[in-house]
Amino acid sequence: MTAPHLCVVGGGGLVGRQVVAAGLTAGYAVRVPDIPWTDPGASIEALAAHLRQFAADVTGEWALAWCAGAGVVATSEDDLAQEVDVHDGALRAVEGLIHEGLLDPARGGIFLASSAGGVHAGSADPPFTEETPVAPLVPYGYAKVAMEAAVRGLAERTGVRAFIGRLANIYGPGQRLDKAQGLISTICVADALGTPLQVRVSLDTTRDYLHSADAAAMVIAGLERLRLEPAGAVVTKILCSGQPVTVGHLIGESRRVLHRPLRTTVLPGQSSGQVLDLRFTSMVWPELDALVGTTVPAGLADAAADVRSRIALSGADAVLGRR
Repeated sequence: MTAPHLCVVGGGGLVGRQVVAAGLTAGYAVRVPDIPWTDPGASIEALAAHLRQFAADVTGEWALAWCAGAGVVATSEDDLAQEVDVHDGALRAVEGLIHEGLLDPARGGIFLASSAGGVHAGSADPPFTEETPVAPLVPYGYAKVAMEAAVRGLAERTGVRAFIGRLANIYGPGQRLDKAQGLISTICVADALGTPLQVRVSLDTTRDYLHSADAAAMVIAGLERLRLEPAGAVVTKILCSGQPVTVGHLIGESRRVLHRPLRTTVLPGQSSGQVLDLRFTSMVWPELDALVGTTVPAGLADAAADVRSRIALSGADAVLGRR
């Protein structure tokens, strides 16, 4: 039996590297394109070339997992517009390959890593589900909504199936520490360096934390489940733990799990784009939720050990992107 082919765009990132690992475990022939992300035009050209080679190698089932993106809540509108343009360029390349007959839409699937927090930041009455209308507040959320719409358009025009995963707060080993990628990474850095933890949101702020390995398991299982859907189907699912945690509770857990004091300073004012309550409950493909097996204490210990190891190996300046 021919192994299904999986192309993971952004395979070196927090979620992408875990999707690569989960795909290999599931028996996929996995490839990760090397993309010059700092140049949007060159990125689109490189993606188009890589996808053409990918299509030439595909002999059966195939999937494209888009796990790329350096944007966060505070990223500028211009930078996010470039990310959307590169994503759109990749989808145009896929559509062209389908029209040329080089990719069979009936045997393929597209996954998009979107953001539950980004698209529901302005939504009312948490916990939010897939039926909650999207309500982005900042360019990051609007960019995710635009990318979701582009995937839906591709599915409608070509008949390829698509799985949009709206990710809760993802954390785990390999987090980028040179950008604001979440409170857990900030806690891990403070732990590794012995520096005070600066918190810029209320201690009552509530989030849903999902370990990157659990998210990846859900992505691969979702791509398998997607094959049962009719041609052109687009399934949107919130990928979350379903276990909301307040910032105050998370800090308390970190002191217990890491076995060392964590001096905390709560700065006045709420960070831009950050809302108080982002609880989620998924109503779609509930069988995937059983794949969430990492508790916050276990995941926090995992992430902290990774950060300590990286800083000990390469030095704080290199890991944190400081000159």
